[in-house]
Amino acid sequence: MKIPKVLVQEIIARALEEDLGWGDITTRALIPQCQAKGSVLVKEAGVLAGIHILEQVFHSVDENIQVQVLVEDGAKVRSGDVVAIAKGSASSILSAERVALNFLQRLSGIATLTSRYVEAVKGLPVRIADTRKTTPGLRVLEKYAVRMGGGFNHRQSLSDGVIIKDNHLAILRSSGQSMREIVAKARESVPHTVKIEVEVETVEEAVAAAEAGADVLMLDNMSLEEMRGAVRGVAGRALLEASGGVTLENVRRIAETGVDIISSGALTHSAKALDISLELERGAV
Repeated sequence: MKIPKVLVQEIIARALEEDLGWGDITTRALIPQCQAKGSVLVKEAGVLAGIHILEQVFHSVDENIQVQVLVEDGAKVRSGDVVAIAKGSASSILSAERVALNFLQRLSGIATLTSRYVEAVKGLPVRIADTRKTTPGLRVLEKYAVRMGGGFNHRQSLSDGVIIKDNHLAILRSSGQSMREIVAKARESVPHTVKIEVEVETVEEAVAAAEAGADVLMLDNMSLEEMRGAVRGVAGRALLEASGGVTLENVRRIAETGVDIISSGALTHSAKALDISLELERGAV
């Protein structure tokens, strides 16, 4: 899975504008015009994501920087692995360093955490999926990182699919609408290619939503026993997505209830950046 360059150029431009300001005054004041080689070094085990974003950052600062990618996204890496080498102007490499590493560390952290969730449910017929709880402005990159870690993407945006959540239901039910009427209204208002998901909090709501024709049911913060009850009650009439309170410690037990999808905002909002650095050598081009 590759991200088209056009989708990330603006993100990179904003990040460089934020970091460079009116110029790298330290490098400008101290570093002579010379060539250098920068080795991108991984300092802990994980899953790599964002290596070509790093490459684009270097080229955005100086198109003459040569970047040799040694390890592709989605690969497992260990402490001590060199995943890329940048060669060119020392001042250009220094000016691009922080933004390039920020992207690579952040995305690799998400891919690494996702891979741990995927590994925890290995052998069970369930998908690990992300949510829209992403860093504003970075969603396309963070969801890409989830895929590199072996996970799946939920909606990219509100326009991708119908999810009737608790606050939607609260407003609609206050006007006397039933679950069947709510799902039917949604079905009439969207193209036939769009699936309809309903957030439910009880087994009874899950069964009602399935009977109303919902395609997917989001089991919101249900206990394991309630999830098992929803699986029995729905009996395959809709896909079941477990959401809320998902951790590495309980994700396998959730998967064992028989749900089809487990979504977790933690994949993107709580991932720790992978420790990656740039080691620079003068004249080693």
